[in-house]
Amino acid sequence: MNLIIDSGNTKIKAAVFEDDTLVFKQHIVYDDWQNDIKKILKSFNKIDTIVISNVSKIETVQFSELESMYNVSYITRDNKFPFTNGYQSPQTLGIDRMVLASGAVLKYPGKNRLVIDAGTCITYDFVDETNTYLGGAISPGIQLRYKSLNNYTANLPLLSKEEPANMIGTTTNESIHSGIVNGVTFEIESFIDAYSERYPNFIIILTGGDADFLAKRLKNTIFANSNFLLESLNQTFQYNQND
Repeated sequence: MNLIIDSGNTKIKAAVFEDDTLVFKQHIVYDDWQNDIKKILKSFNKIDTIVISNVSKIETVQFSELESMYNVSYITRDNKFPFTNGYQSPQTLGIDRMVLASGAVLKYPGKNRLVIDAGTCITYDFVDETNTYLGGAISPGIQLRYKSLNNYTANLPLLSKEEPANMIGTTTNESIHSGIVNGVTFEIESFIDAYSERYPNFIIILTGGDADFLAKRLKNTIFANSNFLLESLNQTFQYNQND
């Protein structure tokens, strides 16, 4: 049984896997994250391995207490990945994006794959049918756009994510919701259309915290899976163990 820890930009996502089956998931804030992890480990006493991906400000040494009791494996650029990295600056490619590409290759072999991760940022990662990672794009996520409008203007309010009531906003709040949510939707659809012109046969995997919110708005056929990064971490670990 594995405990998967994804230490991300805004929170920690933890999941317990029995082989390939996700049996538990929890989002953890950074204020008291160590105690929350201990509670999970106490609840699932069959956990013997902890797999960690860390792109946060937490120092790796802060996880060292776990190493005395469990087999702890860190997913880093030094791991083996099931794709050829065609990124021109491979040392700047985030480990989270590498893991998503890895999961796409392992779950959907022999396909062109576009992974869209709608979280703090929206990332687009493309791996072709020869298992070559080509790159992608990065743009601000939904909540980041709401915060930016509030932070960089004098009078616009900070709003929470909400389905727009109308395409044409008739109040400032409606206009913000329309601009952000429809703007993100149009952006994703345009990226998909652009990839379609060059790669007519590919699958689209939508993940991240806003995946479920966005999935129902998209016209294209997608595989929406908000747990795809956690599953990909587990699969990447298994790939390294079996290699």
